[in-house]
Amino acid sequence: MSACHCCWNELFQYETNKVTRIQSTNYGTIKWGLHMTVFLYVSFALLTDKLYQRKEPVISSVHAKVKGIAEVVEKVEDRAGKAVGTIFDTADYTFALQGNSFFVMTNFLKTEGQEQKRCPEYPTRKTLCSSDRGCKEGWMDPLSKGIQTGKCVQFNATQKTCEVLAWCPAEATEAPPRPALLSSAENFTVLIKNNIDFPGHNYTTRNILPDMNITCTFHKTQNPQCPIFRLGDIFREARENFSEVAVQGGIMGIEIYWDCNLDQWSHHCRPKYSFRRLDDKTSNESLFPGYNFRFAKYYRENNVEKRTLIKVFGIRFDILVFGTGGKFDIVQLVVYIGSTLSYFGLATVFIDFLINTYSNSLCRSCVYPSCKCCTPCMVNEYYYKKKFELIVEPSATLKYVSFVDEPHLRMVDRQLLGKSLQDAKGQPVPRPGTDFAALSTPPLPDPQPRAGEGEELQPLRGAPAAGPADGPSPGWCRCGRCRPSELPEPRRGLEELCCRRAPGPCITSSPLFATLVLCPRRLRLLLLHREPLRADDDGEDAARRLRHCAYRCYTAWRFGAPDLADFAILPSCCRWRIRKAFPRAGGPYRGFRSPR
Repeated sequence: MSACHCCWNELFQYETNKVTRIQSTNYGTIKWGLHMTVFLYVSFALLTDKLYQRKEPVISSVHAKVKGIAEVVEKVEDRAGKAVGTIFDTADYTFALQGNSFFVMTNFLKTEGQEQKRCPEYPTRKTLCSSDRGCKEGWMDPLSKGIQTGKCVQFNATQKTCEVLAWCPAEATEAPPRPALLSSAENFTVLIKNNIDFPGHNYTTRNILPDMNITCTFHKTQNPQCPIFRLGDIFREARENFSEVAVQGGIMGIEIYWDCNLDQWSHHCRPKYSFRRLDDKTSNESLFPGYNFRFAKYYRENNVEKRTLIKVFGIRFDILVFGTGGKFDIVQLVVYIGSTLSYFGLATVFIDFLINTYSNSLCRSCVYPSCKCCTPCMVNEYYYKKKFELIVEPSATLKYVSFVDEPHLRMVDRQLLGKSLQDAKGQPVPRPGTDFAALSTPPLPDPQPRAGEGEELQPLRGAPAAGPADGPSPGWCRCGRCRPSELPEPRRGLEELCCRRAPGPCITSSPLFATLVLCPRRLRLLLLHREPLRADDDGEDAARRLRHCAYRCYTAWRFGAPDLADFAILPSCCRWRIRKAFPRAGGPYRGFRSPR
């Protein structure tokens, strides 16, 4: 039941971050400058891209009608010896295509009077021969005009080719006429009908307006909404030459873009037309440039089926419709605002980056001393200390030491391997600020000795003379009051630590050491502060409690922060001075134990 109660209490909890406010004109200006930049960008993107709208892709259908008349003078003479002109209308030069496309013929090659019989193949590198051995009966080549009969026959006075069973005479391989036969197709016009629908917004429209002039022609600036296009103008807008493309054909794209704003207060839904060439105009002759295909007109003459083969060159127009329709949606607006709130955190990230950059050791040792302009940035080190707290991962080898002749602490995070801790090279760590109020007690009269307590346990009056240690001091001692460790050999180096890095007076000779660490009355008051109802007992247990309390007082005095004090190693001189004041009745002392 208690477990369920704890889970229920944890459910109704709220956590928040603790922030540090820096009163700085420079950083305040940077913060508001970045906030204003982000706000202007977010507002600009919201209005220009209409990110408050719900977008839907367009669904469309397209229909095209081509109009125009062309006269073609063919290279076939009549009985009178005059060239014959042929009139081409819409039914002659347009062809139905699937999808949103239409085709306009601009050039052609004719092979008239073809009938199925045997005839020589048109001369090419693969069809030339000198005897029947060069022809294979029944052979069919994808590029051939028929099936070989196995005979090599005369094509003309100088060339022989393989005989084929095909529509004869065989189609000649020749270049299309230049200029194009239907070069006047440049003046043809096409009417494009485009109906669009946005089912999600329940909106339908088309590109032909009710009040539109049916005799208009599209112009990019003067009449951009007219759906009637002159073919020559389409090529001009695409920066292409119609006469050149008409010779071999090509593919032209007509793009219709719908950017519809369906909001009632700013409704706008009109198409925008653009044009571009879609085929590869840079390909060489071997890659079959242009656009062409073949078709035949069949007829009967003297009860024999014949045909006229026409190779058509022309331009295929692909109509590409795309676009979106948008309408205000409160959900989209809320989502956009929520997604952009994180951009305002860029100011925090940037300022933290500046504080971290200007407070590192490289700037302190190299940049600040040589660059006078960077001197104001030294304040970042102060900001860094106030904002960030260094936390070291606890480990069995982590230790902190404090020397009275050094302004900082030292962190040693490695095994000693038989060496003394005094000689271990540790990493300097800034000494935390000392809370002197936590080390003091309420005002008390000058404590008097209790019955049974010697004068050596009382606070020292003045600066006492340094007394000798109990026996010769070891070689690693610098103050002359340390004693050899009593721990086993593997752990002995852990207690081989002096209070000083260089030779000098011992910290135990300081009056403050006697006041903060060795005063029994003050130590009892600290113990009662933690356990007010505990009886003031005597004997071994009281000495142990006073001894451990003295250890904690020393670490709080010299190391400050509790997380450092937990891994603090007391100097040998201080440890034995405390043990002498509050001795253990029998047996060796336990020594330092890592809290991890």
